[in-house]
Amino acid sequence: MFDQCLYFNTTSLARQLEREWTLAFKPYGLTPSQAFMLRVILAKAPIAYTSLAAELNITKATCSRTVEGLCKLNMVKRVQADTDARSFELVPTTPARSIHEQINQSSATVTRKIEKIIGEQQFASVVSTLRSISDSIT
Repeated sequence: MFDQCLYFNTTSLARQLEREWTLAFKPYGLTPSQAFMLRVILAKAPIAYTSLAAELNITKATCSRTVEGLCKLNMVKRVQADTDARSFELVPTTPARSIHEQINQSSATVTRKIEKIIGEQQFASVVSTLRSISDSIT
């Protein structure tokens, strides 16, 4: 019925992937959204909310809610920006830095699992195509 429906098929795939990454990040008490956001913060800190939202292709409101969850988990803290006293940037805490490699490795493990299931070339092609479509739509 929905064989040619981009929305249905990408959403169905997203739900399956969500389950995989949920299991991968559960040992750290993180949702996939929190873990991917934390990975960006760890790699690019200090980072402004607007830059973080742009990097993850999410709204500022969604970014703020996810950051709030990371702050409650003591993974991220807000610091006043050097360039603007009215702005804040995000930096990882010591607990976040201590699991940096583990969450990267957990994500890589899921990626390898999916590559093994569908094949490396197919995986690379799908990711590339999805990124291209996303870039074209926005």
